[in-house]
Order: sequence, then structure tokens, then C-alpha cells
Amino acid sequence: MTDAAVRRSNAKVFLWRLLLILALLAVWELLARTKTIDPFFFGQPSAIAVDIKKALVTGEILPHIKVTLQEALTGLLIGTVAGISSAFILGRLDVLARILDPIIMALYGIPKLALGPIFILWFGLGMKSKIFLAALMVFFLVFFNAYAGFKNVDISLVNAVRLMGANRRQILLKVVLPSSVPWLMAGIKAGLGAALLGAVVGEYLGANAGLGWMVEYAGGMYDIARVFTCIIVLMSLMAVLNAGLGFIERRLLKWRPVAE
Repeated sequence: MTDAAVRRSNAKVFLWRLLLILALLAVWELLARTKTIDPFFFGQPSAIAVDIKKALVTGEILPHIKVTLQEALTGLLIGTVAGISSAFILGRLDVLARILDPIIMALYGIPKLALGPIFILWFGLGMKSKIFLAALMVFFLVFFNAYAGFKNVDISLVNAVRLMGANRRQILLKVVLPSSVPWLMAGIKAGLGAALLGAVVGEYLGANAGLGWMVEYAGGMYDIARVFTCIIVLMSLMAVLNAGLGFIERRLLKWRPVAE
């Protein structure tokens, strides 16, 4: 497929996506205006749009976006580094992996929401508790994907490179890591959503800033428009960050052949 064909296909997909969103918003607006649904409980797109403009123009929401982004991205970084490092160590040490496997699975089964109050007690209402919660949620997603990637490297390719005289460092950099990139990026992409979720949940449980705090405060004041404003901002942040990760993934995997 040529570049021009790819661009036309992407433009067509974007157009259909935009039309679908506009159609859903139009139906929602119509139902709210005709009182088929109660705007007090379900909101109204026009009122939400006004609130979004107000929040952005006045700059009221910007500090909260900064706080949530800082918590989520720091948690993503910590969880990703810890997850990849742990997966690499356990991937090379089978005995250690067999010992820790049931422990890791038991820890993974703990509801992360239940740990939020504990982290707040340990680290306070500041950013640390949200960062640790986000990092914990990211860790397991990245770890399982990275571990699967390291264990699924083509052993025949490793043996071929070793026969050509490559040392361990060269095998790691030239074979293991490139082969594991799709698995690593899949884990990081999943971890991105988990990081935002961890930050917002932590703010919702106890904080004095952040989008999660804004949602909790607006909900307590029955300001449904502001709640939807925060939700839409979170969705937009996720879309932008995911697009950035997609760009990085395409750059890292540009060597991989694309199916016609």
C-alpha cells in the first residue's frame, strides 16, 4: 500500500469516527432538550461545551491537569522501569521465576482500589501516594507483557547470532530487546491507561488537587457539567498520550515489514 493510499484510508477512518461522535452528541442533545432524559443527572452537550470553554479560558482546570499528568507519567515511568527490570531478571533466572510466580500472582490479585487508603496513610494526601498507586497498577501490566516478550524470543535466531560470534551484550541489544519491543510497547500502552486511572482514583480517595479531586468535588456539588468536563479532558489526555506512544512504537518498529 502506497503512502498516499495510507493517508486516504486514515482520513476516511477519521471522518467516519468524527461523524459517529457528532451523531451521538446530537442524539444526546436532542434527548436532553426534549426532557426525555433529565439534564440534571445526564448532562447536556451544549452545557458541557460551555463549561469546558469556561474551565480552559479561566485557566481553572490547568493546574489540576498538570498535577494529574505529573502523577500519572511519573507512576508510568517508575512502573515501567520496575516491570521491565523484574521481567528481565526473572526471564533469565528460571528458578527465581518459579519461586516468585505464585507470590506475584497473589499480589496481582489484590484489588488496587483497596490499597489507595493505605498509600494515603503511608505517604499522605500529596502526590507521592498517587504516584505509588499509579506505579503499582502499571508494574503488573508491563511485567507480564515484558516477561512474555523475553520468553518468546526466537531461540533459533539467538543461536544463529551466537554462532556468528556475538557476545551476551550483543545478543541482548541486537536480538532480545528488538524482538521484545512489540510486547514492551503493548504493556506500556496498557500501563498508560492504568497510570491515569491510578492517579485519578488516588485523587478521588483523598487529595486537594487534580482531575480526580475535581470530579469528586463537582459530584458533591451536583455539577454534572463539570464532571463531564473532567471526563472529557481525561479522555483527550489519554488520546494524545496514546498517539505519542503510537508514534514512538512506529519509529522503534520501522524495521518490521508491513503486510500489504
